[in-house]
Amino acid sequence: MSSRRRKSPARSKTARRAAAAADFWGTEPDQVEVPRIRRSDDPSAVVRSLGQPPLPGRDAVAPHYYEAIYEKAAGVAAALAATAGLLVTDDDA
Repeated sequence: MSSRRRKSPARSKTARRAAAAADFWGTEPDQVEVPRIRRSDDPSAVVRSLGQPPLPGRDAVAPHYYEAIYEKAAGVAAALAATAGLLVTDDDA
C-alpha cells in the first residue's frame, strides 16, 4: 500500500516567483560597467587558423560557407551591441 504524501505549506505562486527572481537576479541594485565592443574585421580568422574543415569531398567549398556564417553571426552580434549602445564606431575613435 502506498503512503500518502504530506502537503507542503501553501505559498502563493507570486511569492514563489518573486523569491526565484530575487535568487536568480540578485538583490543588489549596483550597475556593472560593461565594456564596449568593436566589430571584428575578420570574424573567421580564429576558426580558419584551426585548418581545413574535415569534410571529405566538400573541403573546397566548405570554407566559403563557413565564412558566410561567421560574417552573418558577427553582423548580428554587432547589431545587438548597437541596440544596447555598446558598439564602438569609427566616430568614437
